[in-house]
Amino acid sequence: MRSLAREIDIPPCWLALHIGAAWVLSLVSPPVFGTLGRLVGPVLVALGVLILGLAVVQMTRARTTVIPRRDPNALVTDGLFSLSRNPIYLADAIILTGAILWLDAVLALPLVFSFVWLIQTRFIRDEEARLTEAFGSEFDLWAARTRRWLGRK
Repeated sequence: MRSLAREIDIPPCWLALHIGAAWVLSLVSPPVFGTLGRLVGPVLVALGVLILGLAVVQMTRARTTVIPRRDPNALVTDGLFSLSRNPIYLADAIILTGAILWLDAVLALPLVFSFVWLIQTRFIRDEEARLTEAFGSEFDLWAARTRRWLGRK
């Protein structure tokens, strides 16, 4: 039987925890973003949700898992995955950034970097090892032309 700690050690829980920490920090942060944050923040959150949804649709169509630590059935390299090897995690980071702006929590900005580091060390490295094992040179070629977070090489 899987432990509860392992079951909740998933990116959405880490994102929720970081957004919660941003909310707490918003209670003591000096107001910096103001109207700009209240306008841009929701747009970033919506953009992140859109990217996340589109990436999930792509993976579902390819009949591969979106659940971390499960073995992939297919390597998705087109669409959003031609711009980022991890569009779902990128979307999470965009959502967190938008939430911080929306909350006007300037003191929470370092949480974006801690979130990216945590996701990279707890999930992405393991996933890349699984993809290398499952798809070998096909993954290597994709990784050589597509950045981990955003952009083509």
